[in-house]
This record gives sequence, structure tokens and C-alpha cells, in this order.
Amino acid sequence: MKHLLTGDDAIDWGAFDPVNSFWELMMQVYNVVRFKVKAGEEGAFLDAHRNGKAKWPGLESGVIIKTGEQTFCLIGTWSSQEAMVAARPEMIKTLDSFRAVLEDQGGGRGVTDAVSGAVVLDL
Repeated sequence: MKHLLTGDDAIDWGAFDPVNSFWELMMQVYNVVRFKVKAGEEGAFLDAHRNGKAKWPGLESGVIIKTGEQTFCLIGTWSSQEAMVAARPEMIKTLDSFRAVLEDQGGGRGVTDAVSGAVVLDL
């Protein structure tokens, strides 16, 4: 069998199923949470997510991006909608550990503005 990579990262193209791989991708769930951090608290905000503190069950990968002077978004990829829902208590526990460094976003949103959903188009 020809392999694209070697070692543990090898892909056995004979066993690769593009149809199932497509559907696995389309079943992925993402969440995006927007935060506004109080001035001077960026380090505390980022530290609250470092060293495994944001490794919630079912989270496949996650990043935090800086979107403005004091604004950030956490983007998470989840194994399923059910896994993300089940992890909410742990996510709230993490949020509670740094809630004091966040500003209220107004409009009844509180300190976070969260949305989530399944992939509908892979670009």
C-alpha cells in the first residue's frame, strides 16, 4: 500500500473512504464565543485557557483569535453536538474562573456572545 506520510501519521489510501470522510467533516460541530476583556487583563484571560484548562471532553481542537483591541473569539471544533452540550458545565466552570476580567457586552448578552452549529459547507 502507498502511504503519503510515514510513521504514526501514515495514511493508508487503500483504506481511505472519501464518502465517509466527507460526511465526518460535515458532521463536525463548531462553537464560537466572543469575549471583551477589561483593559490590562489580556494575560489573565489567556492564562485561564492555557495548560489544559480548556481541554473539555469532546473538544477536538480550539483556538483563540484576537479580533480587536480588547476583543477575542474562541473557536472550538467538537466531535458532536451532544459532546459540546455535555461539556457545557465544564466550559461554564472555566468561564467562572476568569469572568471577573470580562466586560459585559450589553444587549442582554452578558460577558459572552456564543453561537454554535454543524458544518454545512467546507470551503
